[in-house]
Formats: sequence, structure tokens, C-alpha cells
Amino acid sequence: MSIRVVVADDQELVRSGFSMILEAQPDIEVVAEAGDGVEAVAAVQRHTPDVLLLDIRMPRMDGLEAARLVCAQSGCRVVMLTTFDLDEYVYEALYAGASGFLLKDVRRDDLVHAVRVVAAGDSLLAPSVTRRLVADIIQRRRAEASAPPPSSVRLDVLTAREEETLRLLARGLSNAEIATTLFVSEHTVKTHVSNVLGKLGLRDRVQAVIRAYESGLVTPGSN
Repeated sequence: MSIRVVVADDQELVRSGFSMILEAQPDIEVVAEAGDGVEAVAAVQRHTPDVLLLDIRMPRMDGLEAARLVCAQSGCRVVMLTTFDLDEYVYEALYAGASGFLLKDVRRDDLVHAVRVVAAGDSLLAPSVTRRLVADIIQRRRAEASAPPPSSVRLDVLTAREEETLRLLARGLSNAEIATTLFVSEHTVKTHVSNVLGKLGLRDRVQAVIRAYESGLVTPGSN
């Protein structure tokens, strides 16, 4: 079964270039293209794709607002496109519900790999990058609010082993590394991760890491 993709970018050459690369893959189908955020949201509603490649800076409705709407209204996974590595928009994109981001100068093979990874339910950011991004987000927002973590961010629905799995996720460990740390199989770790996401109502590992920091389970700078 093909991975259904919508490509949204206000630059036609970028949009068509990405579409051509993806369409050349036997397991990927580009079902629509969009030139701005409004068109992107409409395309997701019309075609129910698995993945939306979404430019951050677009006319009428920017990618951040479009990502919020798409993530709130559908199960489509969003990958943000940006020309700047780790800029301020990346932080907001993760909070909007994006599963990761790509630079627009991404290599052909990396673009295809990214679509497959996100469609499979994983996050696009490397664990170490995710941890650094999220730690900075939480640290800045707590400093601005001068308040403790919100009481609504609770983890008491998790078992002790699931909570420990979440803690290790937030530290940036891969499934294999978590398995070694907990002396269990990778299959067991995958089950724990799936349970964590389901019980906390999270889309993917990126949101799980954010929740770990928000809850105070892990603090910026901790090991």
C-alpha cells in the first residue's frame, strides 16, 4: 500500500521538485500539491494523506497555523520544510504537532527516507536533536511563566516501566539503547513506547519527549 503525500510550498520549483522525487518511488504517491497553508489544509481534508510536507513560510496561512489545524483535525503526520536549521519556527512547529522538520536543501535519499520514517509513526529528528530542542523550549517557557509544570501534565496513568521508558526516551536513547538499559527486548520497548503514546494521547516520540519535560519527569540539563 502506497504512502500518500501532500506537498505544500509556495515556491513552485521546490514543490514540483519534491513531488517528482517522491513520485519516482514505488511505495509513495503524491496525491496533491498546495501553494499556501489554506490549500494545504484543504488538500489534507480532501485526500486524507499519510504525510504532509509543509513549508513554514507561506502566504495567506503560514505553515505553523496549517500544521496546528491538520494535526488537530486528522491523523496526517506533518513534516515542516525550512531554509534555516534550528530557527525559532522549528520550536513552534513541534508544539503545533509536527513530527519533525527538513531543510529545503535535503538530499534526495534523505527526503524519501524521511517520508517513510514519519509515515511509519516515528519522529524525524534524531534523538539528540529532539532532546536539545525540547529542553530549550521548556526552559524558555518556564522562565517566561515563572511557574511550576502545569498540574494537567500528569503521568500517573503510566506503569513504572512505562514511565522509565519515557524518561529514557527524553534522554535521547534509541529503542535499542533503552532495551539494553532495561534488560528487555526491542520488541518489549516498542510495546512500552506504544503504550506511553496511547495512554498520554500523543502522536509520536517528539510529543512524548515534550511531555516528559513539561511534567518535570526530566529537567533541562539532566542526564
